[in-house]
Amino acid sequence: MNPFQKNDSKETLFLPVSTEEVPPRPPSFPEKPSPKICGSNYPLSIVFIVVNEFCERFSYYGMKAVLTLYFLYFLHWSENTSTSVYHAFSSLCYFTPILGAAIADSWLGKFKTIIYLSLVYVLGHVIKSMGALPILGGQMLHTVLSMVGLSLIALGTGGIKPCVAAFGGDQFEEKHAEERTRYFSVFYLSINAGSLISTFVTPMLRGDVQCFGKDCYALAFGVPGLLMLIALVVFAMGSKLYRKPPPEGNILNQVVKCIWFAISSRFKNHSGDNPKREHWLDWAAEKYPKQLIMDVKALTRVLFLYIPLPMFWALLDQQGSRWTLQATRMNGNLGFFVLQPDQMQVLNPFLVLIFIPLFDLVIYRLVSKCGINFTSLRKMAVGMILACLAFAVAAAVEIKINEMAPHQPDSQEIFLQVLNLADDEVKVTVLGDENNTLLAESIKSFQNMPHYSKLHLKTKSQNFHFQLKYHNVSVYTDHSVEEKIWYTLIIREDGESISSMMVKDEENKTSNGMTAMRYPAVHCRTKKEDFSLNLGLLDFGAVYLFVITNRTNQGPQAWKMEYMPANKMSIAWQLPQYALVTAGEVMFSVTGLEFSYSQAPSSMKSVLQAAWLLTVAVGNIIVLIVAQFSGLAQWAEFILFSCLLLVVCLIFSIMGYYYVPLKPGDVQGSADKQTPQIQGNMINLETKKTKF
Repeated sequence: MNPFQKNDSKETLFLPVSTEEVPPRPPSFPEKPSPKICGSNYPLSIVFIVVNEFCERFSYYGMKAVLTLYFLYFLHWSENTSTSVYHAFSSLCYFTPILGAAIADSWLGKFKTIIYLSLVYVLGHVIKSMGALPILGGQMLHTVLSMVGLSLIALGTGGIKPCVAAFGGDQFEEKHAEERTRYFSVFYLSINAGSLISTFVTPMLRGDVQCFGKDCYALAFGVPGLLMLIALVVFAMGSKLYRKPPPEGNILNQVVKCIWFAISSRFKNHSGDNPKREHWLDWAAEKYPKQLIMDVKALTRVLFLYIPLPMFWALLDQQGSRWTLQATRMNGNLGFFVLQPDQMQVLNPFLVLIFIPLFDLVIYRLVSKCGINFTSLRKMAVGMILACLAFAVAAAVEIKINEMAPHQPDSQEIFLQVLNLADDEVKVTVLGDENNTLLAESIKSFQNMPHYSKLHLKTKSQNFHFQLKYHNVSVYTDHSVEEKIWYTLIIREDGESISSMMVKDEENKTSNGMTAMRYPAVHCRTKKEDFSLNLGLLDFGAVYLFVITNRTNQGPQAWKMEYMPANKMSIAWQLPQYALVTAGEVMFSVTGLEFSYSQAPSSMKSVLQAAWLLTVAVGNIIVLIVAQFSGLAQWAEFILFSCLLLVVCLIFSIMGYYYVPLKPGDVQGSADKQTPQIQGNMINLETKKTKF
């Protein structure tokens, strides 16, 4: 996670400003000083903003942590569809900030924008929670409610994204700039605290609480919705304490118009009658002030370096989708604690809080002492390489999981096991051209089969003839089977003889390592009586068959057979890939924004924020496209992403090699002279890093 942005803790902390000179406006802030916290220089109003941010981040991350598994196990979508919709939602969350900034800057102002879009946010959570109630309609209604709810949540979280941090900065007087900087450290900690706690808690609400006989997704979505309602109430409670600046005008709109006018003017005058311009943006000089054109020129130099960036986000944001799906096929029992698959995401905010001071105070200083010029662009390139390595490790883990998983029947093959429920042993033989004995020994009563037996078919479907020897009596039976399916042949007593039935097993693959649970007492009911059965420990990813018998004086008893083994590979093997990708994020994201802001005028900070968020949105769209259309095995898809980012890293390194950095004085000097009246309202974080 990154201290400059809000969604996924990628939050830019600055105020959007305008390059146009405007006449002084009457002050909109209250004339009397705002109440302070315990006699300090910190306004009391920031308490409401920080608490609001914590609750909102808990709300967003808590909902998002269980989203992929909700698609997979509640809506019963495929892994590819679940991944695609997850990243479509993430992408929308990064497009909507542009709309939120436009509303705040040009129409409502920050305070009203936060209030109104938070109401939309809460409504989205309510609708999303309703879509997780099994008793409410069928799958179609659940799907519609989920899509409507997620759309409203994306509008809410994205719309308030560019407003909350900057609104907090508005609460400080200009003479308290140092306190304002410290406020942003606390603000960032509230983001990561909300993310850390919710990513750990909401999977427990989903998996450890049962409602309607299943995992309680309604509760896992409802609690984050409640936190968002609390966030809205807390923020509204501070209304009388806030300093509320009026809308300042949308600088992004001015930049887009300036670029469009320059391009259109250039093509209108392509005949050569007009004198050539030194730069293509100079064609906008007929309409726009020179200072704005100079600022846009500096901006476009940075935006050019943004072109390769989406591929990094394409890898980073798969922690909540592909990596979570990988965790479902692993064993979450750590001995001292049972970890849910969607709880592994908690490693990212946890490691961010460790890595940022570690890199700033230790690693970067050691590199500097070694005489290595570790520039910002080099740090970003190394961050990309670390993300490549993370996905290479993820691919290796995926290959190992596949090796440990049961083999699947191929074409013209079936897997068959025999379950003997009779009171004595039975000898099973397949008749025909290939008289195969399924087991060398007879199958004893209630004997656990060591493995499935593979049978070959002559066509896609075939009738098999079985001979069952029981008490010196041979019983002959026929059963029809189809290729690529797992079957269980159930043998039971039928008077003094036996009979059999062929049952298709559920799809036999390690796909749901949701939890390891012990059921000390499961309530059962027959026509005559109610009773409880002890099912014992049910392990990760295992598939069990339970047979309830009532053949003794001890009453009904349960016989458990594990016909698909539990997940063997520990979920702890995901730790290296999380560590690598988080280290890459710290080097890439934090450094990238620092570099970007040092290379562009102060008036272009809000435009850079919009462009940075758009790179994240495009990265999620890349994942959506690959997941939907690649058709690759999961390990091959991880390798594909790793190789793509490696190629992009090479391109970015070449672009960085020929890039000539501007000195801060060259960028800021002219802008300072042109717009002195806006410097007082800026939140200057260009050279300040978050302190912990």
